[in-house]
Amino acid sequence: MDLLPDDKLERSAVVANCRMNRERDLLGTNGYGRELGLDPLDFLRERLGAGRPAAWLDLCCGTGRALIQAARQVHGEGLDVEIVGVDLVGMFDEPDPRLTCLSLIEASLTTWRPERSFDLVTSVHGLHYVGNKLGLIARACSWLVEDGLLVANLDLTNLKLGDGRPGGRKIVAEMRRAGLQYDRKRRLVACRGMRMVDLPFRYLGADDRAGPNYTGQSAVDSWYEAG
Repeated sequence: MDLLPDDKLERSAVVANCRMNRERDLLGTNGYGRELGLDPLDFLRERLGAGRPAAWLDLCCGTGRALIQAARQVHGEGLDVEIVGVDLVGMFDEPDPRLTCLSLIEASLTTWRPERSFDLVTSVHGLHYVGNKLGLIARACSWLVEDGLLVANLDLTNLKLGDGRPGGRKIVAEMRRAGLQYDRKRRLVACRGMRMVDLPFRYLGADDRAGPNYTGQSAVDSWYEAG
């Protein structure tokens, strides 16, 4: 099988044209709250209750619509919250310039690194289009503050091992051994608290011909070799 390295994958029509987060709202039937099982702003407000500022990083944020909605609330309530969204395509909605709490960044998550740590790191259906999914999860865990939270959608059917076997069961076992959590029913991976994650899998490349996953949208298979 011909697998794509991440630089070529990012030029794939499946990745560049993915519609999963293009028009997603913060709340509601198509919102972040429903997909992640938590209201990001409620989570951040609780952090502020401890008397410190808070920060939220959203990976594969699409147009940034949900983040702009959140930033309006942050601005309106005068909350000490920073919101950062990163997306490969950079087709962002135009935010009100008064929303100085918000940064929308066009960048490849293969190479991008933040300049600060975050209380909350999310990715709503973004990992479906990432090549090295496990690598990004591991890096994102290191971007948390000591008691922060990472939560992201992850479909195990898009994780493959080089010998042709499905990789989900073995990979979940190793993620749990590393201190991560996986909810099979909701297809969510989570990490509570900053940690350095070193999973025993070598990334081989990606296949953009995987077809639709449980979302009904075409996704990317990520192939690994067990160490």
